[in-house]
Amino acid sequence: CRSKSGSKLLRQWFLRPTQDLAVLQRRQEVIVFFTSPRHSDILKTLQTSLRNFRNIPSLLRRMSLSNTKVTDWQSLYKTVCSALCIRDTVRNLPQSIQVFHDITEGFSDDLHNMCNLISRVVDFEASLEENRFTIKPNIDPAIDEKKRRMMGLSDFLTDVARRELESLDPQIPSCCVIYIPLIGFLLTVPRLPSMVEKEDFEMEGLEFMFLSEDRLHYRSQRTRELDNLLGDLHCDIRDMETAVMTQLQNTILESSPSLYQVLGLTAELDCLMAMSSASQEYSYTHPKLTNHREITVTQGRHPLLELCSPVYVANSFHSSESDGRIKIITGPNSSGKSIYLKQVGLIVFMALIGSDVPAKEAQIGLVDGIFTRMQSRESVSLGLSTFMIDLNQMAVALNSSTGNSLVLIDEFGKGTNTVDGLSLLAASVSHWLKRSPVAVPCVLLATNFHSLLQLDLLPTSALLSFLTLETAIDGDELVFLYQLKEGVCQSSYAANIATLAGLPAGLVRRAVEVSDLYRTGKPIKRTDKSSDEQSRRCSSVVEK
Repeated sequence: CRSKSGSKLLRQWFLRPTQDLAVLQRRQEVIVFFTSPRHSDILKTLQTSLRNFRNIPSLLRRMSLSNTKVTDWQSLYKTVCSALCIRDTVRNLPQSIQVFHDITEGFSDDLHNMCNLISRVVDFEASLEENRFTIKPNIDPAIDEKKRRMMGLSDFLTDVARRELESLDPQIPSCCVIYIPLIGFLLTVPRLPSMVEKEDFEMEGLEFMFLSEDRLHYRSQRTRELDNLLGDLHCDIRDMETAVMTQLQNTILESSPSLYQVLGLTAELDCLMAMSSASQEYSYTHPKLTNHREITVTQGRHPLLELCSPVYVANSFHSSESDGRIKIITGPNSSGKSIYLKQVGLIVFMALIGSDVPAKEAQIGLVDGIFTRMQSRESVSLGLSTFMIDLNQMAVALNSSTGNSLVLIDEFGKGTNTVDGLSLLAASVSHWLKRSPVAVPCVLLATNFHSLLQLDLLPTSALLSFLTLETAIDGDELVFLYQLKEGVCQSSYAANIATLAGLPAGLVRRAVEVSDLYRTGKPIKRTDKSSDEQSRRCSSVVEK
């Protein structure tokens, strides 16, 4: 997003996806408009204007406390002018698009009046030079008159100083009459070498004020007359300009509801244009949203991984109203099971905030919740084990999911005894299958528990389907193809993956040997020298 308010709103959309089709269609029609190449120039123009938007809520809060700076006035002026540019641009866009219509109607005349008022009153160049609020000429005649006096003060004071010098001691070579804010007009003379003690500073007809940088400052009869005649010009001007600033602040604060309405509409526009830019840059597609439970994604991609990986294999997903609602995915570690689960979850999530999705085609039924058992974040403050955290996540999915929910489960049950974990996993799947078909959520379950299928622990059901990710063996090397297909993986290929991870070859060979012996029910012998010696002794005793 180009504006802070847009970024804040987009974060809220991420935290609160919606099921409201009207809201989603309102967002989608704007994204469809801006993703068209014909409208790329309009998109850039609007985004350029949005870059000038500042944090108006904070600025108005400071304004209500009379704590504004010159930069605040600049920020407000830029924001209001940019908002007017957006309004003028959007007025020429199709008003059948609801967001454009709301902006055209919602930007009231208060905005234009505010822009003209700030432009007419505030002198930004002078304000930056003096680092304080300064108004332009012809706003207040009294202020203009005092500023005119200030501008002509230099020549006038030079003439006064010339007359003062005539009445001073001939030993004093020169003098000046200066104006100091809050103090007034003073006569200054250079300090003579004979002026050592404070008593030496006294002069007839002059009132000594202070010594500064070897110059003596006095108040004379003429400077007193100047104080009475001209007063404290600088402070008077500041006080009068502050009063003008207060009036301007009050006028703007009265129009603050219009500003907040503008911020809300432009923030929404900013979010939708950001989504449009992402859709164009990353080749996303426009999803079709329906009221049905069916979810179909053709050639879907993980929106983050495809940006990091030089090669990414797209995979499809289909979950109908009644068939294959629960999909069990098996495959070796690192074959892409977890990525596939996250890919499906992210595509559905993106559709529910109104965004385009990374896929060739997508039809997304409205989902009332996405439940996951994928990642366990441990913390000392929780006081829970990893497995207990897993159980809590699974309990929420089992108790709260409905027929319109999406449930993503990755390797549930691995945090405890194998038999117990397998039993809990099988019981959880059976729990969902016992529901009526319309109450069964869309479940994607990735597991390495091959016994779940080999031991026939699950009931036969049309709601159940099995998927795996393709691999190939090239000599002794396992090659991941990352392509999803129907079927069941019969091996975890743990030894091949251990070799890929760099474990010693001897260790891997021994692991394969132990695995084969365990699987066939044969005794497993230790391989160290002491065990071989013990075996020979036992054999010799038996022979005797």
